[in-house]
Amino acid sequence: MSAQGSAPRTALDLRVKVWGMGADEQPFFQNATAQNISSTGASIYGIEKDLKVGDVIGVQYEAKKARCKVIWVVDAGGLKKIQAGVQLVADQECPWKAVLPAEAQATIATPRHDNRRKFVRHKISFPLELRDERVNTPMRVNATDISGNGCYVETVMPLAVTTTLKVEFWIDQEHISSSAVVRTRDPGVGMGIEFTGLTEDSKKRFQAHLDQLDPGMATLSTKPAE
Repeated sequence: MSAQGSAPRTALDLRVKVWGMGADEQPFFQNATAQNISSTGASIYGIEKDLKVGDVIGVQYEAKKARCKVIWVVDAGGLKKIQAGVQLVADQECPWKAVLPAEAQATIATPRHDNRRKFVRHKISFPLELRDERVNTPMRVNATDISGNGCYVETVMPLAVTTTLKVEFWIDQEHISSSAVVRTRDPGVGMGIEFTGLTEDSKKRFQAHLDQLDPGMATLSTKPAE
């Protein structure tokens, strides 16, 4: 069974880090090996926790991180332990793109602005303070994928979907406070958050600030579709 679909596969063994929540409801963070890699996924072995099809796990190769969905799992036994086929979650950049052969790299689409999101997401670390108003305990975190409309926060214990939050951050010298809602939850990995209390003008100003921090992605988002 293939994790990559129609994308060309490459027979390399790459040392990667993987993390998430095992089938026993315990978080894990460990080294593993990715093989049969492609622009859309890989087969990963050496995992010490059993996983379930449909789980989302974090995968890191060198400095590049991505979230992946588990599409098959087998107990390979011996040194291979648990082996899983994973596929990149939509909008995630392939972490091993640089080591793929030219023909495989050619299958990777150029990132483009998704009009359904309203704003392009920047894969940068951005400090936020989140507060679950039910317990009123602040959580100081760094968002990863972030735009004027929302962000993804890496955390081992993400909050439940529909949890309402207060979020605070800075745009240069301006302090911003907004309500927010947890929209997606990946146990052991993180959660997706929508900024529900920002006005459209505030979203645009925040997006312009992010575009300045990450001008390369902002340029890509303005290219016309081919």
